[in-house]
Amino acid sequence: MKAWKQLLWAIVIVAAAAALWTSFAPNGREWIAWLGLGGPASANVEPSGQGRQGGRGGAPQTRVVTADVAQSTINDRLQAVGSGRANKSVAVTPYTSGQLREIVIAPGQRVEAGAVIAMLDSDVEEIALERANAARDDAQAKLDRVKALRASNTSTAVQVSDAELVVRDAALAARDAQVALDRRRIVSPISGIVGILPVEAGNYVAAQTTVATIDDRSRITVDFWVPERFATMIAVGNPLSASPISTPGQVIEGTVSAVDNRIDEASRTLRVQASIPNDDDTLRAGMSFQVSMKFPGNNYPSVDPLAIQWSLDGAYVWAVRDGKAVRMPVKIVQRNTESVLVEAALVAGDKVVTEGVYAVREGAAVMMAGEPAPPAVPSGSVRPAG
Repeated sequence: MKAWKQLLWAIVIVAAAAALWTSFAPNGREWIAWLGLGGPASANVEPSGQGRQGGRGGAPQTRVVTADVAQSTINDRLQAVGSGRANKSVAVTPYTSGQLREIVIAPGQRVEAGAVIAMLDSDVEEIALERANAARDDAQAKLDRVKALRASNTSTAVQVSDAELVVRDAALAARDAQVALDRRRIVSPISGIVGILPVEAGNYVAAQTTVATIDDRSRITVDFWVPERFATMIAVGNPLSASPISTPGQVIEGTVSAVDNRIDEASRTLRVQASIPNDDDTLRAGMSFQVSMKFPGNNYPSVDPLAIQWSLDGAYVWAVRDGKAVRMPVKIVQRNTESVLVEAALVAGDKVVTEGVYAVREGAAVMMAGEPAPPAVPSGSVRPAG
């Protein structure tokens, strides 16, 4: 098709569209008249299309819907799931191998530090101790005789010194034998509750065999991991609340007992330990806990998601100041279901446009929905310049 035919068809289509708009659009004829295309009867008619009202000096006002800016706080609460373990936990093993002669504790029993929990066969050690004691007593008797002879100048000072050395060696040998005998008794290194025993009397055990596990659960240590953004906020001594997953209604107040010295590179989390009391002994090692902590947090303006607009320069909102639209650049901090937290020169109570944003221009007068309309401009008034 030739160019002139294309131009002719374009003019026809535009004219038809204008005719339809004039016929069906509200106040379409008034707009045509205002543009100078109508007859003299409508030459001074002011445009009053839908969504606009006459403003001061006859300038049209855009009717918009606005929402108030709120103030929201983020990073003020931390919730994490952690695992509990006993304050102290020891797997008791013997110093040496041997046959278990007797177990003097029972599962679930509370024992004190230093209490005997089991005995190994000790016949050889008892004999060795008697022999060492006898050698010590003999050495002491010889020393007494040498000292008596020294008083009469029958023995020399060197002989006395040698005899004293023999006594000391014999005493050390006796002490060594006593230690070997004592180690045939297996004692608890801490105070706590005995777990289920993995061995029985008569079993042969080695130095690596666990005879019993003992937990000091007077307090429970909870290990949990927090996102790295909280790393600078957490310190030893910070208060927290822990709730067992098995009993959600139970809330226990505790404190942070330890903070790791580095962020895990794989998960970008920080390991933290909390200590909570267990005075009634209802908590057990291995339980899971919901841990909660409170922080001052960061405050940001919160706007309706519909208010966020985008341009080549980034995100912005239309704020209403003194009845006029002001374009306000924003930086989005966090998106929520019903609000968006931003960094901007906004305060709580400011109004931002949520509907009608595409008709708003910088510095243009706007009328918020719900406000009374200004008085209508008389039909004989001078139409706006331009």
